[in-house]
Amino acid sequence: MSSSLNIGIAGLGTVGSGVVDLLANNTDHINKRTGKFLKLTAISAKDKSKKRNMNINNFDWFDNPCDLAASKDIDVFVELIGGSDGIAKESVEIALKSGKHVVTANKALIANHGFELSKIAESNSIMLNFEASVAGGIPIIKLLKESLAANKINKIYGILNGTCNFILTQMEKTGKPFDEVLIEAQKLGYAESDPSFDIDGTDTAHKLAVLTALMMGNPPDFSSIQVEGIESISSEDITYSEKLGFCIKLLGIVLKKGGKFIQRVHPCMIPVTSSISRIDDVKNAIFVEGNFIGPLVLEGLGAGAGPTASAVVSDLIDISNGNFIPPFGCKLESENHTEKLDTDRFGPWYIRLEVIDQPGVLAEIAAELKNQSVSIESVLQRGRAPGECVSLIITTHETNEKKFKIAMEKIKKLNALTEPPCMIRIENF
Repeated sequence: MSSSLNIGIAGLGTVGSGVVDLLANNTDHINKRTGKFLKLTAISAKDKSKKRNMNINNFDWFDNPCDLAASKDIDVFVELIGGSDGIAKESVEIALKSGKHVVTANKALIANHGFELSKIAESNSIMLNFEASVAGGIPIIKLLKESLAANKINKIYGILNGTCNFILTQMEKTGKPFDEVLIEAQKLGYAESDPSFDIDGTDTAHKLAVLTALMMGNPPDFSSIQVEGIESISSEDITYSEKLGFCIKLLGIVLKKGGKFIQRVHPCMIPVTSSISRIDDVKNAIFVEGNFIGPLVLEGLGAGAGPTASAVVSDLIDISNGNFIPPFGCKLESENHTEKLDTDRFGPWYIRLEVIDQPGVLAEIAAELKNQSVSIESVLQRGRAPGECVSLIITTHETNEKKFKIAMEKIKKLNALTEPPCMIRIENF
């Protein structure tokens, strides 16, 4: 080994501790695969006095990650702080401008600032690697940047958030309501104390923005993603989806149509016969379709210390071997030349309406759907309760999303409804 690659890590949470552990336990195995010896020399975290499963005295300590990023004694700055702005963004910018390679697991940072950071890296001929930012241990970034680089990618979709997948899986298996399963997920460490970024779809959207940028060769465009979470999914929806031959998954989807593309994150009803329907609990799965390679499916653990640390260290190995590839696989232009489509979907829907059981309600609903050329495929009502609230389940044939939403806005105003409708897209993935 000719020399060492000196590494500084900012953030010693689950992932940071996992990286330290992996480098220590797999030293010989890793060094057979590197051009330079991977040497962790410095660390930074919020609280030096916190008890940890490592001897921090073996490393130089920095109270401020920005000081670590500027240190002349490191070659690579590993950012594991999190957050799209603040100290995470500042420290990464300092590292890049100081000529340090950067490895990060921060999907929010890359989704919101990936273009400007990649330009700094390119101008300084250094690497900005972020394999761990999407799907944990699943090597989807490297796949798109390298193995599938010759392909035009037409479609990517998948389960990109293990927390949501766990919640929906447990609701299906146990029949428990959303709130109860969420508490279980928090107790098990699958959900944060504030789970909003997971359950409202933001986390999935951050990851989708990164994948879309790699797919299209354009700057990440998080703001253009249509995002819906799983908060409105009830155990009743889970039950009805099973009766209809579907299961519910939160998917991130990007589809290319000619020179246009659409990005969306939302719950989907997918057939139980679909390969992605069997991906349960905290696992992730990603479907990729290229014009020459055809369809590929990758599945595995999308989070956790081990899988995410594995992705971080794979980026470090690439840097040690001098595998220089632009952060997004190609040099990005300042403008995004690909047109986006926000509501170009044409497909079927599931609707759950809580209504007062009285004559004429279904006729009113059907009339509003008919006015927007939305065709009903099936109607399901469990029992009768004249004058009381009942669930009315409707599925539609394929329809234009804009027209469907116009109809639903009219239906929401009907006096017979007792709560807002639950609407879930049906996808034949």
